[in-house]
Amino acid sequence: MTDSNKSSHGEWSSRMAFILAATGSAVGLGNIWKFPYITGENGGGAFVIVYLMCVLLIGIPIMIAETMIGRRGKRNPIDTMTVLAKESGADPNWHYLGWLGVIAGFLILSYYSVIAGWGLSYVLNVFTGSFSGADGEKVQTLFNDFMASPLQQLFWHTVFMVVTMGVVARGVTEGLERAVQWLMPALFFLLLILVAYAMSTDSYFKGLNFLFNADFSKITGQSVLTAMGHAFFTLSLGMGAIMVYGAYLPKDISIARTTVIVAGADTLVALLAGIAIFPIVFENNLQPGSGPGLIFQTLPIAFGNMTGGWFFGILFFVLLVFAALSSSISLIEPAVAWLVETRNMTRQRACVWAGAVTWLLGLGTIFSFNIWSEFKIFDRTIFELLDYLTANLMLPIGGFCIAIFAGWVMKQEHCKKELHLTNPQHFEVWRFLVCYVSPAAVFLVFLNVVGVI
Repeated sequence: MTDSNKSSHGEWSSRMAFILAATGSAVGLGNIWKFPYITGENGGGAFVIVYLMCVLLIGIPIMIAETMIGRRGKRNPIDTMTVLAKESGADPNWHYLGWLGVIAGFLILSYYSVIAGWGLSYVLNVFTGSFSGADGEKVQTLFNDFMASPLQQLFWHTVFMVVTMGVVARGVTEGLERAVQWLMPALFFLLLILVAYAMSTDSYFKGLNFLFNADFSKITGQSVLTAMGHAFFTLSLGMGAIMVYGAYLPKDISIARTTVIVAGADTLVALLAGIAIFPIVFENNLQPGSGPGLIFQTLPIAFGNMTGGWFFGILFFVLLVFAALSSSISLIEPAVAWLVETRNMTRQRACVWAGAVTWLLGLGTIFSFNIWSEFKIFDRTIFELLDYLTANLMLPIGGFCIAIFAGWVMKQEHCKKELHLTNPQHFEVWRFLVCYVSPAAVFLVFLNVVGVI
């Protein structure tokens, strides 16, 4: 039924275009902003090992499944799940899985845009020399002052959302594809330069020891949930992004091979970010578990004191914003695709509506750091609640359901046709992981966190 369909939004022009787009969706603030600070909060090396296991045994099999579902359906996530459920003779309520992804993407982008706005602000700060010769105390003061100003954050949040919508409005090949084709290689190159700088510090091996020396006594059920949630977050799983990108994937491109490449590149960037950042943290006597502001309180010190720091600082924060942009366009694309396909909107009008709602939701995150900092729900600020709700609950639940649908609901012949793996054993390995290992792991972690086991 869906074999010959093509997405009404167009297709990626090549395998490399999809790899760059999917990598762009995966590589972003999750790797460079979030991974270092949650690693710091959860004890370092042991957490990294748990995270890598989550990527290998849970993330990659589910990413293959989500891409396959997207290419089979060739529609937005909601309609894709509706069509494939009907094709499989399954309950039509599977379309709520599509809704879960679209809503998760909305919520994530609402605070993602605010954090990306911090990056935009730091481009200006580096350009004006605000960090020149700065020590840890000065950088922390500048960051705290910025957090206390809702108007400054609102301005940069607005700028980032306008740019995001401008890219998405241009479509798949002219907007999404062109935006990522050179940004990811450039960001990777800049990270290597930062790693080289970290190697020149006296605390380089202390940073490596923290990142790779495993002390499993520091691992709790919550740590495992955080690692699993981050694997979903950084690979863009369960939020409709990979599903809708899969809808634009031509039939002759191998899903499994490209998925492994994307996951590998994403993990490599996260590890490089840790290798670059933690030596700087220890060199300046900062705390690795200092929370969401970690990257904004460490790298400026390096840029303010290294040779050519002004130049490299501007480049880094510009590329950090671009990496965030490549992820943000994938977060909003499922909602835009749904509005275009089901509400007969033009792509431009759909972008305006989706962007306006996301921008409005972002106000809650901005105010979490200042005027609403004392307002808490379940002992969490709005930002903390959104981050926990999406990364630790919605995305794993979405991934669990994707695994169940791909492994137990879809017909095997359809899965084999979409994956077209030349070695039958590879298909059996994937199916075993997606049917048993991935959903069981997600389920057991949830049971541990709620205290059942």
